Amino acid sequence: MRFANPEYLYLLIILPVILLLFLFSNYRRRKRIERYGDPQLLKAFIPAWASLSSKISFWFSFVALTLIIFILARPQFGAKKESVTTRGVEVVVALDISNSMLADDITPNRLEKAKRLISRIINKSDKNKVALIVFAGDAFVQLPITDDFISAKMFLESITPSLIDRQGTDVASAIDLAVKSFTPNEKVGKAVIIITDGENHEGGAEEAAQRAAEKGINVFVLGIGTEKGGRIPLNGKNEYMRDGDGYIVVTKLNEEMANNIAKAGKGTYVRVDNTNNAQTIIENELDKLQKDDIKTEVYTKYKEQFGVLAVMLLMVLVLDIIVKVVFDAVNKEKNSKS
Repeated sequence: MRFANPEYLYLLIILPVILLLFLFSNYRRRKRIERYGDPQLLKAFIPAWASLSSKISFWFSFVALTLIIFILARPQFGAKKESVTTRGVEVVVALDISNSMLADDITPNRLEKAKRLISRIINKSDKNKVALIVFAGDAFVQLPITDDFISAKMFLESITPSLIDRQGTDVASAIDLAVKSFTPNEKVGKAVIIITDGENHEGGAEEAAQRAAEKGINVFVLGIGTEKGGRIPLNGKNEYMRDGDGYIVVTKLNEEMANNIAKAGKGTYVRVDNTNNAQTIIENELDKLQKDDIKTEVYTKYKEQFGVLAVMLLMVLVLDIIVKVVFDAVNKEKNSKS
């Protein structure tokens, strides 16, 4: 069970205050009566039904107010399963997680910038299916192709260079694995998005991109980094990676390699910098791909339950009216006899 507008539940704070005021009022009332004489003697002059009517009316009002607060909070429960069909494309994002992606020439670093970019692309891909691949010297599927974007973002947050021990930038393996990650649907447009700095490129990537293009899969490359390059910080230390001669390693974007891979894959090369231009360009390119019906996984919606509480509120109000009418009738009858 959950509440669609839980902020209204804060109004429940006023209920104990109202209850305390009611009890205090009754206490003051008894004290005032005691001033006039013997309480037991005075009871004979105060009809019992008058006091009972007041208490019943209060509790009906108290329950009604409680129900109103819960109605405003909109309780929801009871899973309702649905299947949704949209028109979109399939996208496999292959992210380079080699150590060079920790370079600081892009704020906050290349990897974090890439992850934020992927997250924004996923946000705009609500009609598409997305898969995540990570690669360095090896490549593996981090998340199979899915429309579960919440899970995609969770997996994305957990990505670090430590996921792969073997260093390098094996783009070819990432592309070949991406091609195998799509569904068999031949009507839907398919795209591979490689995000890499191209450092320590192991070769074969252009041929892999060409093979993907021959199967109707476009390969886009997002080059992340700068020509000037950046240093690679070491984890937990205020120090940077050094080469065998003791010099600080400066890793630079291999833009020529990235551009050649995109051309071979009949895609587009885009440099990622500290702006959001890359996201806009890629979204426009994906929008050009052929779209087809994509049936999403069955998901759950909560049913609104405030209607049940509304019926209960109506019953409480009706009972309150009935009780007042009955007590008024009894009062009139007693007065007529007297």
